[in-house]
Amino acid sequence: MTPIEPRTQSMGTGPAGDKRPQGPSPINVPNIITLSRLVLAVILFAMIDYGQWWLWSTALFIVAATTDALDGYIARRYGLVTVLGRILDPFVDKVIICGAFIFLLGYSGSGINAWMTIVVIGREMFVTSLRSFLEQQGKDFSAAWSGKIKMALQCTAVAASLMSLSTAFGPESAYGEQFRILRDVLLWSAVAATIYSGYSYIVRAIQLFRQPASPG
Repeated sequence: MTPIEPRTQSMGTGPAGDKRPQGPSPINVPNIITLSRLVLAVILFAMIDYGQWWLWSTALFIVAATTDALDGYIARRYGLVTVLGRILDPFVDKVIICGAFIFLLGYSGSGINAWMTIVVIGREMFVTSLRSFLEQQGKDFSAAWSGKIKMALQCTAVAASLMSLSTAFGPESAYGEQFRILRDVLLWSAVAATIYSGYSYIVRAIQLFRQPASPG
């Protein structure tokens, strides 16, 4: 009898008949988590637009923000990093942060003003365009620590802004004034981190522009 050979990893056949190992499927757990964050963002925006359930909105935002760290960890830990995930993850991050600033801008008690919103959206649009251009040139423009700190401060500030619209933490509460000060400090800290992060990415981009293009 002919021995049965063990099954090997699925292979793809190129045009010249060469076989190459296929990468992880784009339909995987990290990407599904990322897509779920996009769904949560839409629900969050609807709740903000409705103007009620501020503590529930805060809880929903915290859950959505937590999945940002979760999908990245799973993708790296189990080798499930895909091109789709690299595109989808930062896109969803920008949707939920920029969208939250835009929707909360309509509430004077949120502490968010037009200047903050312009800084946040402008930075995200600029850095995204810069990253797209540099990576087309074959240069590595992956996320830096300044971007991660910026994201953490933005999430904390948005959560505080949502909480400040509730009766439990609003002006009518016992600690409303103290919480308002804390919220404003977090918001302006997030804006400062956003500006610094944008500056650090510009400096890094200039350094990459001075480097010779990679072969091919």
